[in-house]
Amino acid sequence: MERGAESFAVSNHRLDSDDEEEEVEGDDDYDGDQIPVAKPLTDYDLIIDALPSATINDLHEMAKRMLAAGFGKSCSHVYSTCRREFLEESLSRLGLKKLSIEEVHKMTWQELEDEIERWIKSANVALRILFPSERRLCDRVFFGFSSAADLSFMEVCRGSAVQILNFADAVAIGSRSPERLFKVLDVFETMRDLMGEFESVFSDQFCLVLKNEAVTIWKRLGEAVRGIFMELENLIRRDPAKAAVPGGGLHPITRYVMNYLRAACRSRQTLEQVFEESNGVPSKDSTLLTVQMSWIMELLESNLEVKSKVYKDPALCYLFLMNNGRYIVQKVKDGDLGLLLGEDWIRKHNAKVRQYHSSYQRSAWNKMLGLLKVDNTAAGMNGLGKTMKVKLKQFNVQFDETCKVHSTWVVFDEQLREELRISLARLLLPAYGNFIGRFQNLGDLGKGKNADKYIKYGVEDIEAHINELFKGSTTARK
Repeated sequence: MERGAESFAVSNHRLDSDDEEEEVEGDDDYDGDQIPVAKPLTDYDLIIDALPSATINDLHEMAKRMLAAGFGKSCSHVYSTCRREFLEESLSRLGLKKLSIEEVHKMTWQELEDEIERWIKSANVALRILFPSERRLCDRVFFGFSSAADLSFMEVCRGSAVQILNFADAVAIGSRSPERLFKVLDVFETMRDLMGEFESVFSDQFCLVLKNEAVTIWKRLGEAVRGIFMELENLIRRDPAKAAVPGGGLHPITRYVMNYLRAACRSRQTLEQVFEESNGVPSKDSTLLTVQMSWIMELLESNLEVKSKVYKDPALCYLFLMNNGRYIVQKVKDGDLGLLLGEDWIRKHNAKVRQYHSSYQRSAWNKMLGLLKVDNTAAGMNGLGKTMKVKLKQFNVQFDETCKVHSTWVVFDEQLREELRISLARLLLPAYGNFIGRFQNLGDLGKGKNADKYIKYGVEDIEAHINELFKGSTTARK
Protein backbone atom coordinates (compact mmCIF):
# COMPACT_ATOMS: atom_id res chain seq x y z
CA MET A 1 0.00 0.00 0.00
CA GLU A 2 2.96 2.34 0.64
CA ARG A 3 4.02 1.78 -2.96
CA GLY A 4 0.57 2.90 -4.08
CA ALA A 5 0.78 6.12 -2.03
CA GLU A 6 4.21 6.85 -3.54
CA SER A 7 2.79 6.38 -7.04
CA PHE A 8 0.04 8.92 -6.41
CA ALA A 9 2.54 11.45 -5.05
CA VAL A 10 4.89 11.01 -8.02
CA SER A 11 1.98 11.45 -10.42
CA ASN A 12 1.08 14.79 -8.87
CA HIS A 13 4.71 15.93 -9.09
CA ARG A 14 4.74 15.19 -12.82
CA LEU A 15 1.68 17.35 -13.33
CA ASP A 16 3.25 20.33 -11.54
CA SER A 17 6.65 20.16 -13.29
CA ASP A 18 6.79 18.40 -16.67
CA ASP A 19 3.71 20.00 -18.18
CA GLU A 20 4.89 23.50 -17.26
CA GLU A 21 8.29 22.90 -18.85
CA GLU A 22 6.73 21.62 -22.06
CA GLU A 23 4.48 24.66 -22.28
CA VAL A 24 7.37 27.12 -21.98
CA GLU A 25 9.66 25.19 -24.34
CA GLY A 26 6.90 24.98 -26.94
CA ASP A 27 6.48 28.78 -27.07
CA ASP A 28 8.57 30.00 -30.01
CA ASP A 29 8.00 33.64 -29.06
CA TYR A 30 9.13 33.27 -25.49
CA ASP A 31 11.59 35.94 -24.40
CA GLY A 32 13.69 35.00 -21.40
CA ASP A 33 13.54 38.59 -20.18
CA GLN A 34 9.75 38.62 -20.07
CA ILE A 35 7.52 37.06 -17.44
CA PRO A 36 4.53 35.16 -18.86
CA VAL A 37 1.22 36.54 -17.57
CA ALA A 38 -1.83 34.32 -17.25
CA LYS A 39 -5.03 35.69 -18.72
CA PRO A 40 -8.10 35.93 -16.46
CA LEU A 41 -10.34 32.89 -16.64
CA THR A 42 -13.72 33.78 -18.13
CA ASP A 43 -14.94 30.43 -19.46
CA TYR A 44 -15.53 27.81 -16.78
CA ASP A 45 -16.90 25.25 -19.22
CA LEU A 46 -13.92 22.92 -19.24
CA ILE A 47 -12.68 19.76 -17.59
CA ILE A 48 -8.97 19.25 -16.98
CA ASP A 49 -7.14 15.94 -17.04
CA ALA A 50 -5.48 16.01 -13.65
CA LEU A 51 -3.12 13.16 -14.47
CA PRO A 52 -1.65 11.67 -17.67
CA SER A 53 -3.70 8.86 -19.21
CA ALA A 54 -0.92 6.28 -18.70
CA THR A 55 -0.77 7.13 -14.98
CA ILE A 56 -4.54 6.87 -14.68
CA ASN A 57 -4.45 3.41 -16.30
CA ASP A 58 -1.75 2.28 -13.86
CA LEU A 59 -3.74 3.57 -10.91
CA HIS A 60 -6.85 1.84 -12.17
CA GLU A 61 -5.03 -1.51 -12.30
CA MET A 62 -3.70 -0.96 -8.78
CA ALA A 63 -7.14 0.00 -7.45
CA LYS A 64 -8.76 -3.02 -9.14
CA ARG A 65 -6.30 -5.42 -7.51
CA MET A 66 -6.60 -3.78 -4.06
CA LEU A 67 -10.38 -3.76 -4.14
CA ALA A 68 -10.39 -7.43 -5.21
CA ALA A 69 -8.11 -8.20 -2.29
CA GLY A 70 -10.43 -6.48 0.21
CA PHE A 71 -8.40 -3.29 0.71
CA GLY A 72 -11.01 -0.95 -0.77
CA LYS A 73 -11.13 1.50 2.16
CA SER A 74 -7.36 1.74 2.41
CA CYS A 75 -7.10 2.31 -1.33
CA SER A 76 -9.70 5.12 -1.20
CA HIS A 77 -7.98 6.68 1.80
CA VAL A 78 -4.52 6.84 0.18
CA TYR A 79 -5.95 8.08 -3.10
CA SER A 80 -8.11 10.76 -1.45
CA THR A 81 -5.24 11.95 0.77
CA CYS A 82 -3.04 12.73 -2.23
CA ARG A 83 -5.77 14.27 -4.35
CA ARG A 84 -7.12 16.30 -1.43
CA GLU A 85 -3.73 17.95 -0.98
CA PHE A 86 -3.67 18.85 -4.66
CA LEU A 87 -7.19 20.28 -4.51
CA GLU A 88 -6.55 22.31 -1.36
CA GLU A 89 -3.32 23.70 -2.82
CA SER A 90 -5.19 24.71 -5.98
CA LEU A 91 -7.83 26.62 -3.99
CA SER A 92 -5.14 28.23 -1.83
CA ARG A 93 -3.44 29.54 -4.96
CA LEU A 94 -6.78 31.06 -5.98
CA GLY A 95 -6.76 33.01 -2.72
CA LEU A 96 -9.30 30.98 -0.74
CA LYS A 97 -8.38 30.98 2.94
CA LYS A 98 -9.35 28.57 5.66
CA LEU A 99 -11.38 30.85 7.92
CA SER A 100 -13.65 30.08 10.83
CA ILE A 101 -17.01 31.79 11.12
CA GLU A 102 -15.64 33.83 14.03
CA GLU A 103 -12.70 35.01 11.95
CA VAL A 104 -15.02 36.10 9.16
CA HIS A 105 -17.19 38.05 11.59
CA LYS A 106 -14.16 39.84 13.07
CA MET A 107 -13.06 41.15 9.66
CA THR A 108 -13.33 44.81 8.81
CA TRP A 109 -15.83 45.57 6.06
CA GLN A 110 -13.05 46.24 3.54
CA GLU A 111 -11.35 42.95 4.42
CA LEU A 112 -14.65 41.09 4.04
CA GLU A 113 -15.36 42.71 0.66
CA ASP A 114 -11.95 41.59 -0.59
CA GLU A 115 -12.45 38.10 0.80
CA ILE A 116 -15.85 37.80 -0.90
CA GLU A 117 -14.27 38.67 -4.25
CA ARG A 118 -11.68 35.91 -3.77
CA TRP A 119 -14.37 33.50 -2.61
CA ILE A 120 -16.53 34.11 -5.70
CA LYS A 121 -13.58 33.33 -7.99
CA SER A 122 -12.58 30.26 -5.99
CA ALA A 123 -16.12 28.89 -5.73
CA ASN A 124 -16.65 29.17 -9.48
CA VAL A 125 -13.38 27.47 -10.32
CA ALA A 126 -13.95 24.76 -7.71
CA LEU A 127 -17.53 23.88 -8.66
CA ARG A 128 -17.16 24.26 -12.41
CA ILE A 129 -13.64 22.96 -13.05
CA LEU A 130 -11.83 21.37 -10.11
CA PHE A 131 -14.61 19.26 -8.58
CA PRO A 132 -15.92 17.96 -11.95
CA SER A 133 -12.33 17.14 -12.95
CA GLU A 134 -11.83 15.20 -9.71
CA ARG A 135 -15.13 13.43 -10.32
CA ARG A 136 -13.96 12.38 -13.77
CA LEU A 137 -10.59 11.24 -12.41
CA CYS A 138 -12.25 9.15 -9.68
CA ASP A 139 -14.57 7.53 -12.19
CA ARG A 140 -11.61 6.56 -14.38
CA VAL A 141 -9.35 5.32 -11.56
CA PHE A 142 -12.17 3.35 -9.95
CA PHE A 143 -13.90 2.36 -13.19
CA GLY A 144 -16.27 -0.55 -12.52
CA PHE A 145 -16.36 0.20 -8.78
CA SER A 146 -18.93 3.02 -8.47
CA SER A 147 -19.23 2.87 -4.68
CA ALA A 148 -15.46 3.18 -4.23
CA ALA A 149 -15.40 6.03 -6.77
CA ASP A 150 -18.18 7.88 -4.90
CA LEU A 151 -16.50 7.40 -1.52
CA SER A 152 -13.10 8.51 -2.81
CA PHE A 153 -14.57 11.56 -4.52
CA MET A 154 -16.39 12.60 -1.35
CA GLU A 155 -13.20 12.27 0.73
CA VAL A 156 -11.22 14.30 -1.84
CA CYS A 157 -13.69 17.17 -2.13
CA ARG A 158 -15.46 17.28 1.21
CA GLY A 159 -12.93 19.52 2.99
CA SER A 160 -12.76 22.05 0.16
CA ALA A 161 -16.53 22.04 -0.34
CA VAL A 162 -17.11 22.60 3.38
CA GLN A 163 -14.56 25.43 3.30
CA ILE A 164 -16.50 27.11 0.49
CA LEU A 165 -19.86 26.55 2.17
CA ASN A 166 -18.68 27.71 5.60
CA PHE A 167 -17.60 31.07 4.25
CA ALA A 168 -20.96 31.59 2.55
CA ASP A 169 -22.69 30.58 5.78
CA ALA A 170 -20.58 33.06 7.78
CA VAL A 171 -21.71 35.82 5.42
CA ALA A 172 -25.32 34.66 5.74
CA ILE A 173 -25.40 34.75 9.53
CA GLY A 174 -23.30 37.91 9.84
CA SER A 175 -24.33 41.48 10.43
CA ARG A 176 -27.59 42.71 8.89
CA SER A 177 -26.19 46.21 8.42
CA PRO A 178 -27.81 47.73 5.29
CA GLU A 179 -24.50 48.54 3.58
CA ARG A 180 -23.76 44.81 3.42
CA LEU A 181 -26.70 44.13 1.10
CA PHE A 182 -24.80 44.32 -2.15
CA LYS A 183 -22.01 41.92 -1.18
CA VAL A 184 -24.49 39.51 0.39
CA LEU A 185 -26.37 39.61 -2.91
CA ASP A 186 -23.10 38.76 -4.69
CA VAL A 187 -22.68 35.67 -2.51
CA PHE A 188 -26.37 34.75 -2.91
CA GLU A 189 -26.15 35.05 -6.70
CA THR A 190 -22.96 32.99 -6.79
CA MET A 191 -24.58 30.22 -4.76
CA ARG A 192 -27.71 30.39 -6.91
CA ASP A 193 -25.71 30.18 -10.14
CA LEU A 194 -23.71 27.23 -8.78
CA MET A 195 -26.69 25.20 -7.53
CA GLY A 196 -26.76 23.25 -10.79
CA GLU A 197 -23.11 22.30 -10.25
CA PHE A 198 -23.80 21.30 -6.63
CA GLU A 199 -26.67 19.14 -7.87
CA SER A 200 -24.67 17.40 -10.59
CA VAL A 201 -21.25 17.06 -8.91
CA PHE A 202 -22.54 15.97 -5.49
CA SER A 203 -25.32 13.69 -6.69
CA ASP A 204 -24.21 10.39 -5.13
CA GLN A 205 -25.20 9.00 -1.74
CA PHE A 206 -21.96 9.99 0.01
CA CYS A 207 -22.15 13.64 -1.14
CA LEU A 208 -25.86 14.14 -0.57
CA VAL A 209 -25.19 15.98 2.71
CA LEU A 210 -23.01 18.52 0.88
CA LYS A 211 -25.68 19.17 -1.72
CA ASN A 212 -28.33 19.62 0.98
CA GLU A 213 -26.07 21.94 2.96
CA ALA A 214 -25.52 24.06 -0.14
CA VAL A 215 -29.30 24.45 -0.58
CA THR A 216 -29.70 25.33 3.11
CA ILE A 217 -27.00 28.01 3.01
CA TRP A 218 -28.36 29.46 -0.22
CA LYS A 219 -31.76 29.85 1.45
CA ARG A 220 -30.08 31.31 4.52
CA LEU A 221 -28.46 33.95 2.33
CA GLY A 222 -31.95 34.83 1.06
CA GLU A 223 -33.06 35.20 4.68
CA ALA A 224 -30.07 37.46 5.26
CA VAL A 225 -31.12 39.73 2.38
CA ARG A 226 -34.65 39.98 3.76
CA GLY A 227 -33.18 40.64 7.20
CA ILE A 228 -31.10 43.49 5.81
CA PHE A 229 -34.24 45.14 4.44
CA MET A 230 -35.84 44.77 7.86
CA GLU A 231 -32.81 46.49 9.37
CA LEU A 232 -33.19 49.28 6.80
CA GLU A 233 -36.78 49.70 7.98
CA ASN A 234 -35.57 49.91 11.59
CA LEU A 235 -32.92 52.44 10.60
CA ILE A 236 -35.61 54.68 9.07
CA ARG A 237 -37.88 54.30 12.10
CA ARG A 238 -35.10 55.07 14.56
CA ASP A 239 -33.68 58.06 12.71
CA PRO A 240 -34.51 60.87 15.14
CA ALA A 241 -36.06 64.24 14.35
CA LYS A 242 -33.26 66.31 15.86
CA ALA A 243 -31.97 69.53 14.38
CA ALA A 244 -33.79 70.86 11.35
CA VAL A 245 -32.06 70.73 7.96
CA PRO A 246 -31.00 74.32 7.12
CA GLY A 247 -33.33 76.09 4.74
CA GLY A 248 -35.79 73.20 4.50
CA GLY A 249 -33.46 71.31 2.18
CA LEU A 250 -32.98 67.59 1.59
CA HIS A 251 -32.65 65.45 4.66
CA PRO A 252 -29.71 62.99 4.71
CA ILE A 253 -32.09 60.08 5.37
CA THR A 254 -33.92 60.90 2.13
CA ARG A 255 -30.72 60.86 0.09
CA TYR A 256 -29.49 57.68 1.77
CA VAL A 257 -32.69 55.66 1.40
CA MET A 258 -33.46 56.70 -2.17
CA ASN A 259 -29.93 56.11 -3.47
CA TYR A 260 -29.84 52.83 -1.56
CA LEU A 261 -33.09 51.60 -3.11
CA ARG A 262 -32.02 52.69 -6.59
CA ALA A 263 -28.77 50.76 -6.21
CA ALA A 264 -30.63 47.74 -4.83
CA CYS A 265 -33.01 47.73 -7.79
CA ARG A 266 -30.09 47.09 -10.13
CA SER A 267 -30.40 43.55 -8.73
CA ARG A 268 -34.16 43.59 -9.21
CA GLN A 269 -34.48 40.05 -10.59
CA THR A 270 -32.44 38.60 -7.73
CA LEU A 271 -34.42 40.54 -5.13
CA GLU A 272 -37.70 39.38 -6.65
CA GLN A 273 -36.45 35.81 -6.35
CA VAL A 274 -35.43 36.41 -2.72
CA PHE A 275 -38.78 37.85 -1.72
CA GLU A 276 -40.79 35.25 -3.61
CA GLU A 277 -39.21 32.67 -1.31
CA SER A 278 -40.55 34.45 1.79
CA ASN A 279 -43.84 33.54 3.40
CA GLY A 280 -45.74 36.69 2.44
CA VAL A 281 -48.55 36.68 -0.07
CA PRO A 282 -48.48 39.43 -2.72
CA SER A 283 -51.58 41.20 -3.91
CA LYS A 284 -53.00 40.43 -7.33
CA ASP A 285 -51.19 43.32 -9.01
CA SER A 286 -47.93 43.39 -7.04
CA THR A 287 -44.83 41.31 -6.50
CA LEU A 288 -43.56 40.85 -2.97
CA LEU A 289 -40.60 43.07 -3.87
CA THR A 290 -43.03 45.82 -4.90
CA VAL A 291 -44.82 45.44 -1.56
CA GLN A 292 -41.48 45.65 0.25
CA MET A 293 -40.35 48.76 -1.61
CA SER A 294 -43.73 50.46 -1.15
CA TRP A 295 -43.56 49.80 2.57
CA ILE A 296 -40.08 51.29 2.87
CA MET A 297 -41.23 54.37 0.94
CA GLU A 298 -44.19 54.72 3.28
CA LEU A 299 -41.89 54.52 6.30
CA LEU A 300 -39.62 57.17 4.82
CA GLU A 301 -42.53 59.53 4.12
CA SER A 302 -43.89 59.07 7.64
CA ASN A 303 -40.45 59.76 9.07
CA LEU A 304 -40.17 62.96 7.00
CA GLU A 305 -43.61 64.08 8.16
CA VAL A 306 -42.39 63.82 11.76
CA LYS A 307 -39.16 65.64 10.92
CA SER A 308 -41.09 68.48 9.27
CA LYS A 309 -42.65 69.32 12.64
CA VAL A 310 -39.23 70.51 13.84
CA TYR A 311 -39.76 73.68 11.80
CA LYS A 312 -41.72 76.30 13.70
CA ASP A 313 -42.69 78.15 10.53
CA PRO A 314 -45.47 76.22 8.74
CA ALA A 315 -44.31 77.55 5.36
CA LEU A 316 -40.84 76.11 5.93
CA CYS A 317 -42.39 72.84 7.05
CA TYR A 318 -44.21 72.55 3.71
CA LEU A 319 -41.12 73.62 1.77
CA PHE A 320 -39.13 70.84 3.48
CA LEU A 321 -41.78 68.26 2.53
CA MET A 322 -41.93 69.63 -1.01
CA ASN A 323 -38.14 69.41 -1.41
CA ASN A 324 -37.91 65.87 -0.11
CA GLY A 325 -41.05 64.75 -1.92
CA ARG A 326 -39.75 66.06 -5.23
CA TYR A 327 -36.39 64.31 -4.69
CA ILE A 328 -38.16 61.03 -3.94
CA VAL A 329 -40.31 61.21 -7.07
CA GLN A 330 -37.33 62.07 -9.29
CA LYS A 331 -35.31 59.14 -7.95
CA VAL A 332 -38.24 56.78 -8.45
CA LYS A 333 -38.95 57.95 -12.00
CA ASP A 334 -35.40 57.56 -13.28
CA GLY A 335 -34.82 53.84 -12.73
CA ASP A 336 -36.09 50.34 -12.00
CA LEU A 337 -37.71 51.59 -8.80
CA GLY A 338 -40.27 53.38 -10.96
CA LEU A 339 -41.00 50.15 -12.84
CA LEU A 340 -41.61 48.42 -9.51
CA LEU A 341 -43.80 51.09 -7.93
CA GLY A 342 -45.66 51.97 -11.11
CA GLU A 343 -47.11 55.05 -12.79
CA ASP A 344 -49.99 55.34 -10.32
CA TRP A 345 -47.54 55.67 -7.45
CA ILE A 346 -45.62 58.37 -9.31
CA ARG A 347 -48.80 60.31 -10.15
CA LYS A 348 -50.01 60.11 -6.56
CA HIS A 349 -46.74 61.44 -5.17
CA ASN A 350 -46.46 64.18 -7.78
CA ALA A 351 -49.90 65.29 -6.56
CA LYS A 352 -48.55 65.30 -2.99
CA VAL A 353 -45.70 67.59 -4.04
CA ARG A 354 -48.20 69.95 -5.69
CA GLN A 355 -50.24 69.90 -2.50
CA TYR A 356 -47.17 70.85 -0.45
CA HIS A 357 -46.54 73.65 -2.96
CA SER A 358 -50.06 75.01 -2.48
CA SER A 359 -49.79 74.72 1.30
CA TYR A 360 -46.47 76.58 1.29
CA GLN A 361 -47.91 79.35 -0.86
CA ARG A 362 -51.00 79.65 1.29
CA SER A 363 -49.02 79.72 4.56
CA ALA A 364 -46.40 82.21 3.42
CA TRP A 365 -48.18 84.55 1.01
CA ASN A 366 -51.97 84.47 1.39
CA LYS A 367 -51.98 86.93 4.29
CA MET A 368 -49.86 89.31 2.24
CA LEU A 369 -52.15 88.81 -0.72
CA GLY A 370 -55.08 89.74 1.50
CA LEU A 371 -53.50 93.15 2.13
CA LEU A 372 -53.76 93.90 -1.59
CA LYS A 373 -57.53 93.52 -1.63
CA VAL A 374 -59.39 96.86 -1.57
CA ASP A 375 -62.51 97.23 0.56
CA ASN A 376 -64.95 99.10 -1.63
CA THR A 377 -67.18 99.86 1.36
CA ALA A 378 -64.61 102.30 2.79
CA ALA A 379 -66.30 105.67 3.51
CA GLY A 380 -65.38 108.10 0.75
CA MET A 381 -62.08 108.87 -0.89
CA ASN A 382 -60.35 109.81 2.36
CA GLY A 383 -61.44 106.64 4.11
CA LEU A 384 -60.28 104.51 1.19
CA GLY A 385 -56.96 106.37 1.03
CA LYS A 386 -56.25 105.85 4.73
CA THR A 387 -57.07 102.15 4.44
CA MET A 388 -54.81 101.70 1.42
CA LYS A 389 -51.93 103.59 3.09
CA VAL A 390 -52.12 101.29 6.12
CA LYS A 391 -52.24 98.22 3.89
CA LEU A 392 -49.28 99.37 1.81
CA LYS A 393 -47.18 99.93 4.92
CA GLN A 394 -48.10 96.49 6.23
CA PHE A 395 -47.43 94.90 2.83
CA ASN A 396 -43.99 96.53 2.58
CA VAL A 397 -43.01 95.29 6.03
CA GLN A 398 -44.27 91.75 5.45
CA PHE A 399 -42.81 91.53 1.95
CA ASP A 400 -39.40 92.68 3.22
CA GLU A 401 -39.40 90.19 6.07
CA THR A 402 -40.66 87.30 3.94
CA CYS A 403 -38.14 87.89 1.15
CA LYS A 404 -35.30 88.24 3.64
CA VAL A 405 -36.16 84.92 5.30
CA HIS A 406 -37.19 82.95 2.21
CA SER A 407 -34.09 83.94 0.27
CA THR A 408 -32.14 81.83 2.80
CA TRP A 409 -34.40 78.85 2.20
CA VAL A 410 -33.39 76.32 -0.43
CA VAL A 411 -35.10 74.48 -3.25
CA PHE A 412 -32.60 71.94 -4.59
CA ASP A 413 -34.39 71.19 -7.87
CA GLU A 414 -33.94 73.96 -10.45
CA GLN A 415 -37.22 73.19 -12.19
CA LEU A 416 -39.14 73.22 -8.91
CA ARG A 417 -37.44 76.46 -7.89
CA GLU A 418 -38.49 78.08 -11.17
CA GLU A 419 -42.04 76.72 -10.84
CA LEU A 420 -42.32 78.25 -7.37
CA ARG A 421 -41.09 81.65 -8.55
CA ILE A 422 -43.41 81.69 -11.54
CA SER A 423 -46.33 80.68 -9.34
CA LEU A 424 -45.60 83.45 -6.84
CA ALA A 425 -45.18 86.01 -9.61
CA ARG A 426 -48.56 85.06 -11.07
CA LEU A 427 -50.08 85.30 -7.62
CA LEU A 428 -48.59 88.62 -6.49
CA LEU A 429 -47.80 90.75 -9.53
CA PRO A 430 -51.34 91.27 -10.89
CA ALA A 431 -52.76 91.92 -7.42
CA TYR A 432 -49.95 94.31 -6.52
CA GLY A 433 -50.13 96.10 -9.86
CA ASN A 434 -53.88 96.61 -9.49
CA PHE A 435 -53.49 97.84 -5.92
CA ILE A 436 -50.86 100.50 -6.58
CA GLY A 437 -52.63 101.50 -9.79
CA ARG A 438 -55.77 102.17 -7.82
CA PHE A 439 -53.80 103.94 -5.10
CA GLN A 440 -52.22 106.21 -7.68
CA ASN A 441 -55.69 107.18 -8.89
CA LEU A 442 -56.65 108.58 -5.47
CA GLY A 443 -56.07 112.19 -6.52
CA ASP A 444 -53.20 114.01 -4.82
CA LEU A 445 -52.67 111.21 -2.29
CA GLY A 446 -51.52 108.80 -4.95
CA LYS A 447 -49.30 111.12 -6.95
CA GLY A 448 -45.79 112.53 -6.72
CA LYS A 449 -44.02 112.64 -3.38
CA ASN A 450 -47.12 111.60 -1.51
CA ALA A 451 -47.23 108.31 -3.41
CA ASP A 452 -43.48 107.71 -2.97
CA LYS A 453 -43.92 107.70 0.81
CA TYR A 454 -46.03 104.56 0.53
CA ILE A 455 -45.19 102.82 -2.76
CA LYS A 456 -41.80 101.30 -1.91
CA TYR A 457 -41.73 98.80 -4.79
CA GLY A 458 -42.67 98.87 -8.40
CA VAL A 459 -44.07 95.75 -10.05
CA GLU A 460 -40.62 95.03 -11.56
CA ASP A 461 -39.07 95.31 -8.07
CA ILE A 462 -41.50 92.75 -6.70
CA GLU A 463 -40.60 90.36 -9.54
CA ALA A 464 -36.87 90.91 -8.98
CA HIS A 465 -37.21 90.06 -5.29
CA ILE A 466 -39.21 86.91 -6.09
CA ASN A 467 -36.40 85.79 -8.40
CA GLU A 468 -33.97 85.99 -5.48
CA LEU A 469 -35.96 83.54 -3.36
CA PHE A 470 -34.91 79.98 -2.45
CA LYS A 471 -31.21 80.36 -3.28
CA GLY A 472 -30.25 79.31 0.22
CA SER A 473 -26.65 78.55 1.07
CA THR A 474 -24.23 76.22 -0.65
CA THR A 475 -24.35 73.92 2.39
CA ALA A 476 -28.13 73.75 2.46
CA ARG A 477 -28.29 72.89 -1.23
CA LYS A 478 -25.95 69.89 -1.04
